[in-house]
Amino acid sequence: SNPLDVTIPPPRHDILQACDVAEDVAIAYGYNNVPRKVPATNTYGKQLPLNKISDQLRGEIAQAGFTEILTFGLCSHAEAFAKLNRVDDGNTAVTLSNPKTLEFEICRPTLLPGTLKTLSNGQKMPKPIKLFEITDVVRKCSDNDVGAMNRRHLCAIHGGMSSGFEVVHGLLDHIMTMMDVPLDAAKGYSLVEAQDGAFFDGRCAKVLLRGEEIGIMGIVHPKALEEFDIPFPASALEIRLDALTGAA
Repeated sequence: SNPLDVTIPPPRHDILQACDVAEDVAIAYGYNNVPRKVPATNTYGKQLPLNKISDQLRGEIAQAGFTEILTFGLCSHAEAFAKLNRVDDGNTAVTLSNPKTLEFEICRPTLLPGTLKTLSNGQKMPKPIKLFEITDVVRKCSDNDVGAMNRRHLCAIHGGMSSGFEVVHGLLDHIMTMMDVPLDAAKGYSLVEAQDGAFFDGRCAKVLLRGEEIGIMGIVHPKALEEFDIPFPASALEIRLDALTGAA
């Protein structure tokens, strides 16, 4: 009934949403001054469905012979676009206003650059090398109040004496089987030939879920491998887990 307009001072970069303002008000008022009372309803906490399925998939993919990796949340603009022969449309990557180094210019829009860098750094390991990562990426989003959104991605790569395209394809089928998603264009998932600068033409496919694109897979293009100093063929898969689980 008594609205209050609040102006955020420039030094307060930590204030992003209304809840941050409410927190400052509570601190100023004093948490000890807030009267304690028993909640009117009883609730219980539980793991978010997206986090639960992510943990379950980590175990299953590890049992399939893949090694989990953890990469940086930031990367260079070149790694996300130029080195993968992809074009920046200006509506994808969240750019840092004051990056400290050229290696950390943007929030990673996909997991593929970090996965390729890890594969490059571990290329002396016994072949084949099979890596995967399940974590969030950041994309621009005009519908969000902060102008960006997190998306949960899964990325897997196989590198060795052969590209191992059938391995990542089999991993996709295994994931869909575990998620109880049938191979059906109308009711489940399907593959459609695609073109992407990071992959070989004719050896690249979009992953569709009921007609909506949720990922891509294929044999990594030699130019992309050369940019990341990888001397052997590789195949990669990247899909959106949030879309797959309905948490988008």
